Amino acid sequence: MIVFGFPWLEIAVGLPLLLTVPIALIRNNFAAVRWATGVCGLALVATILAWAGQHWHAERGSGPLLRVDDLSAPLLPVVALLHLLTAATTSRSKAVRFDPTRFLLSFALRLAAFSTLDTNLLVPLLIACVVPPYFDLRSRGQPTRVYVVHMTAFVLMMLAGWAFFAGGQKEAGAVLFVLAALVRGGVLPAHVWIPDLFANASLSSALLSVGPLMGVYAAVRLAMPVAPAWLLGAVTVLSLLTAIYSAGLAVVQTDVRRFVAHLFVSFASLVFVGLEVHTRESSTGALALWFSLMLSATGMGLVVRAVEDRYGKLSLAAHHGLYERSPLLAVGFLVTGLACVGFPGTVGFVSAELLVDGTLNANPWVGTTVIAVGALNGIAVLRAFWLLFTGRRLASSVDLPLSWAERLAVVGLCVLLVAGGLYPQPELNSRLKAADALFPARESHTEES
Repeated sequence: MIVFGFPWLEIAVGLPLLLTVPIALIRNNFAAVRWATGVCGLALVATILAWAGQHWHAERGSGPLLRVDDLSAPLLPVVALLHLLTAATTSRSKAVRFDPTRFLLSFALRLAAFSTLDTNLLVPLLIACVVPPYFDLRSRGQPTRVYVVHMTAFVLMMLAGWAFFAGGQKEAGAVLFVLAALVRGGVLPAHVWIPDLFANASLSSALLSVGPLMGVYAAVRLAMPVAPAWLLGAVTVLSLLTAIYSAGLAVVQTDVRRFVAHLFVSFASLVFVGLEVHTRESSTGALALWFSLMLSATGMGLVVRAVEDRYGKLSLAAHHGLYERSPLLAVGFLVTGLACVGFPGTVGFVSAELLVDGTLNANPWVGTTVIAVGALNGIAVLRAFWLLFTGRRLASSVDLPLSWAERLAVVGLCVLLVAGGLYPQPELNSRLKAADALFPARESHTEES
């Protein structure tokens, strides 16, 4: 995308790729992580400038491959910001097992996937994005069977759908693309791989793999414009079942990582529901929820990562009383958690309201279930907060203060989440434009069929 004569979109994707090899040659792993942080910062600036070019100058791209629209342009800076925060908050102890090369390659793949409108490029990129978490599991000596089985099904269905599309059979291709997207998004019965990934992989790898909701992106880009109505109805039922089932599991979880994983699955399913109901209001709410979840849910995961870095893996079967030792982490966990469930004054509030109103107007039973899911997730978030940060004091003689990068990350996320809630209009305008762009394609397909 050319703004003021510079192809910012190409720069954002190219920087992580070009600098991967030089950074891989750095022997000091912590220094390599610092360099990777700098690369993410530069890519973040480039994505913001690319978004500005698309918004104010209606520039869609500098070439036939890397192009953005109203849907993807605002998501790019969020993807870059999440990678920047992950790299910046990696401590010296975690840097030993942090692979900057794999991190930058996966970063470039995700940016490229969100930066193209071409199916022939998007499908290979979405497939390539599932590879880095596999090597993360391998490097940690963890079992890979659950992940491999699900991602193999995802890849095969993506390839088959791509072949049908190329052969002109778009509806058959759309069915396969939707099934692949459901597997990638963890919708029943393909929901078990996400909690398994969170339990066994590094938390940073799991968060960055699941946080951008690539399954939702695949469905919106590849399938929704041409998917038959009966398929959308079936997916709505599956997504609702997944949302309420995962919310219930989040309430009773005793493992912190699996709690975060089930929240992701539940909320991602709600995004599917809002898009599949396919009213203007519900689609806008779903896209706004997608945007806010990328910040809030992944932010909560980063807070949990910082907690684990100091106190190890904690159980939600007992109180740990961490507030006195880590008050900023407690505040960060509460703010990000409340933003996830749409608490008033946070970025998730308006999106949750739109989603509820849109689904209620379309189908009262669907809307009522969405409300129930939100209530269960709210209970789960508050329960996890009380167990982690209240109760008896943690018996420890070691003081582990937050680094300046962690403090800045937590405070910055909280400010973004609250500022977005107090002044939501720019985000809503952006998501409304993206939702409106989904309707003409869908309506024209309905008329043709």
